[in-house]
Amino acid sequence: MSTNEDGYFEYMTADEDDDVGIITDQVENEYELLTRVTDTSSEQARRGKDIQGIPWDRLHITRENYRRARLEQYNNYDNVHSSGDQIDEEWKQMEKGGNYYEFRYNSRLAKPTILHSQMRNLVWATSKHDVYFTSNTFVMHWSSISCELSEALNFSRLVAPLERHPGNLIEGISRTQISTLAVKDNLLVAGGFQGELTCKHMDRAGVSFCTRTDNAITNSIDIYRNVSGSVRFMSSNNDGGVREIDVERFQLLNHFRFPWPINHTSTSPDGKLFIVVGDDRDGLLVDSRNGKVVTSLVGHLDYSFASAWHPDSRTFSTGNQDKTCRVWDIRNLSSSTTVLRGNLGAVRSIRYSSDGRFMVVAEPADFVHIYDTKAGYKMRQELDFFGEISGVSLSPDDESMFVGVWDRVYASMLHYSKKHAYNYLDSFI
Repeated sequence: MSTNEDGYFEYMTADEDDDVGIITDQVENEYELLTRVTDTSSEQARRGKDIQGIPWDRLHITRENYRRARLEQYNNYDNVHSSGDQIDEEWKQMEKGGNYYEFRYNSRLAKPTILHSQMRNLVWATSKHDVYFTSNTFVMHWSSISCELSEALNFSRLVAPLERHPGNLIEGISRTQISTLAVKDNLLVAGGFQGELTCKHMDRAGVSFCTRTDNAITNSIDIYRNVSGSVRFMSSNNDGGVREIDVERFQLLNHFRFPWPINHTSTSPDGKLFIVVGDDRDGLLVDSRNGKVVTSLVGHLDYSFASAWHPDSRTFSTGNQDKTCRVWDIRNLSSSTTVLRGNLGAVRSIRYSSDGRFMVVAEPADFVHIYDTKAGYKMRQELDFFGEISGVSLSPDDESMFVGVWDRVYASMLHYSKKHAYNYLDSFI
């Protein structure tokens, strides 16, 4: 992960200030917008209300014109100059027309935040009704049933572990600036800008484990089960290290080292391989038993920050700042099988559905794409809204999808539900 300026991301800067100001300056005043209750339900959306509550009828610009301006003016962050422009010339967007998830609710009570522009794995759904996300120094939980918000972790004060494990910082840590988050298999792991790792079992009080790796920002966390079924996680760090930790005793099992900062890793469902992407154009496919590189993944033009496996353990995807998501097949890794281009900018997050039917791809702002894998990724649904995306997550049963939106006024949690065709009802007609 490269750092721009002091390593933090300021949303309202330079060109972007002109964009967002169009909305915030023209609707009375910002205080009123921030304090007004503007949650949106699916019923209200069907009656014509904007899903984010943006009052387009009271602005001096239409939604269509603002979208056009946004597409023209959004500044995609890259490390290799104009890598996205090269892609725009070579690859076309896949056809729209899919309709797999429908809008359900938008909560303005949930206010996701982002501390670094390149790291967007900050939203995790643990059921179709429960989602965890970062908000400043907090990890928060939002329930779509009660529409209530609760605190899961508070890093504005001292966080100290209640259990004793080797390497555990019994004195605890405080003021952690959250860089990444993962919540899965009853485990919550938060990573920090100073290499912190904080682990909490969701069915136990307090925190179980805290540790810190100096000068090695934690870029991503991958929670998974190994072949024997035990829960482990991998942390990807800026020091080129990938650390594998067993959750039962929080023991460091492996410390794999690579020649550049690691931005993201993903372990295959069968536990045999893992993907490594980072501050290099090429990614790596690695043997999880010994950390040896199986092959390089050649094709991207910039640094990568996202990866994900299809449940079949044969297909996987990588997301890059060149605005593309590339799909790979382990049976032929000489080149990617499919190249999927975004609208605005880098691919910051990728998720496969648990049944492998869909792949969800999030850009840094405004767009989430849902690809039909059974259609060879040639058909997609496009979710279109406004704001920086802090993360996207499917529930374990694929029934819900949550998108965290960060904006100084319209920050919210978007909730979508999977559509179903109840064809058996046709027999009653």
